[in-house]
Amino acid sequence: MITRRSLAAFAAGLALPAIARAQDAFPNRAVQVVLPYPPGNAIDLLVRALGAQMQPILGQPVVVLNRPGAAAVVGSVSVARAPADGYTLLFVPALVASVLPVVQPTSGLQVNSFVPVCQVFNNSMALVVKPDSPIRNLRDLQARAQAQPGRLTYGTLGVTSIPHLAMVQWLQAARVEIEHVPFNADAPVMTEVLAGRLDIGSIVLGSAAGRNDVRVLAVFDAQRHPDFPDAPTALEQGFDVLPASFGGLFAPAGTPEDRIARIEAACTTAAASEAYRQAARTGSQPTNFFLDRAAFARRLQQDIETKAQLLRGIQLN
Repeated sequence: MITRRSLAAFAAGLALPAIARAQDAFPNRAVQVVLPYPPGNAIDLLVRALGAQMQPILGQPVVVLNRPGAAAVVGSVSVARAPADGYTLLFVPALVASVLPVVQPTSGLQVNSFVPVCQVFNNSMALVVKPDSPIRNLRDLQARAQAQPGRLTYGTLGVTSIPHLAMVQWLQAARVEIEHVPFNADAPVMTEVLAGRLDIGSIVLGSAAGRNDVRVLAVFDAQRHPDFPDAPTALEQGFDVLPASFGGLFAPAGTPEDRIARIEAACTTAAASEAYRQAARTGSQPTNFFLDRAAFARRLQQDIETKAQLLRGIQLN
């Protein structure tokens, strides 16, 4: 005899697999994206724009958490130590794998602490001089440096920063020596260049956006930047040097493959949205800022190898 109790038990039994599936679905709660830098800068604008577009795709809130400190180590380590479940992600340049493990070996970060998910920004580096500088191009700079070894000076936003490593890479290609003067940001570098106390500045190209008081001597990229159409690339000037500060979303190593695939799909759609592309244009991004996971992983591995060679020749202390 079928009773109400047995019917209820039968219905409950049918419901259990559905409940289990709902509990196993990813994501079923908010996803946190850690940015290891302070708010109010270009990278902060990009991660918030990306998160806003990923949120409706994932069907859960995407919360951006600024966790600066120790040149991006504090926030990065917090993600490396988080559960590898896809709910805590990192938004950072590739240096998290290629530079930080080398320059801060006691931080706990390793080259394989994270897995790349999708590249959504690509910041070109550039060399700038004051408008009336007698240095007109890279060949001119090379000749002057050869004639005056160690007499010329260049500034960057810090030792082992990507602008610094970009200049080191060019110096090796040009086979010249120029004295490095480190600062803590691009702005004071350009101030010193304009004052004539530095001969040249190696900066993130976007830092020169909207300014007409500096002259871009060279852009380190495969093609000219749309915001600086008159600035030639180093490649055009005979130097095969293409360093960049690229990056995007990373997940802790060990995150399940199906969850990474879900996040990558959301990132791909979000990065193609007009809202994110507008944020990218505001942040002086080139048109080819996006790479899928496979291409991002290949580029990251190449960057790890290149930076390892560069860092071996730099005094870190």
